[in-house]
Amino acid sequence: MGCCLTSWFSKKQTALVVSTTEAEYVSAGKACQQALWMKQSLIDYGIRLDDIPIMCDNKGAIDLSKNPVQHSQTKHIEIRHHFLRDNVQKGSISIEKVTSEDNIADILTKPLKREPFNYLRLGLGMMEQID
Repeated sequence: MGCCLTSWFSKKQTALVVSTTEAEYVSAGKACQQALWMKQSLIDYGIRLDDIPIMCDNKGAIDLSKNPVQHSQTKHIEIRHHFLRDNVQKGSISIEKVTSEDNIADILTKPLKREPFNYLRLGLGMMEQID
């Protein structure tokens, strides 16, 4: 979008989750898969990226992705969902905190009031600010 390479899709999750942390962790894992696919595709065009940041607004999901220790609350998460954690440890992906006010993805997933909508719309890079 704008000047940025973007991959976006909306899909009902097939995994049963018991917390918002787990749901965000599973979603960040899907984003990790897409980011690594785009990183590999860009190599064909001579573009090499070192570290790809994934922005997440859930502190629990960020902590879970950075901590290799299984906790009793997370032991039920399927191994395939730990793809994100493995790639964070390898250094091919970094996961960073984004505040809810600055989370551009919210414009695509939530009803917003006029001011937050206009602010996030500018963040998409699709249009300039209108005074």
